[in-house]
Amino acid sequence: MNETKQLIETTSTDIDAIVAASSPSSSFDPRLGLAAAVELAGRTLAAVRPEQYDAATPCDEFDVRRLSSHLVAVVRRISVIGRGEDPFSVPSFADELADGTWAAAWEPGAREVAEVWADPDILGRQLRLPMGVLPGVAAAAVYTHELLVHTWDLATATGQHPDWDTDLIERVIDVVRRALPAETRGGRIPFAEVVTVDPEAPAIDRLVAWAGRRP
Repeated sequence: MNETKQLIETTSTDIDAIVAASSPSSSFDPRLGLAAAVELAGRTLAAVRPEQYDAATPCDEFDVRRLSSHLVAVVRRISVIGRGEDPFSVPSFADELADGTWAAAWEPGAREVAEVWADPDILGRQLRLPMGVLPGVAAAAVYTHELLVHTWDLATATGQHPDWDTDLIERVIDVVRRALPAETRGGRIPFAEVVTVDPEAPAIDRLVAWAGRRP
């Protein structure tokens, strides 16, 4: 999800779809998926080299420098949202950070996410996201998706090959296909058209293709 194009006009139908699609099963806590996505994004960010900062990414609006700054802002916003605060109190970019300091800033941000989201009751709380008010269970799914897609963007731009959690990605695919159908692209939905890939393609390729990326 590109947060420079906010989903602030999300309808109740859209929200209902996200909630239904992200409802936890008896065997999986969506906070585990969120934690895994945070950890993987942090490792990928830490491996970025200075000579790569100006490189283009598959997310058209971001080069590596801008995407790195945005990712730090996202992890900070996840904590603010979990506390029930205003998501727009966190800028979409950590512009105060100097080049190369994003990984160091990520660590306290990731720790705060773990602390804020440690309470299992958060899954049933109504939280305010840029796209609207959602229960914590859906908010966890939304940000797991965003982190995974942007981690792929960053990894692709910097020649990294993360160890993707296929089971987690398959769960996220199931959520986003129901919550963000292909027919709703354009206008309020800040994603390009779905890119067709082989149904047997790796899970991460199918996930980012649904977000309009070309794996």
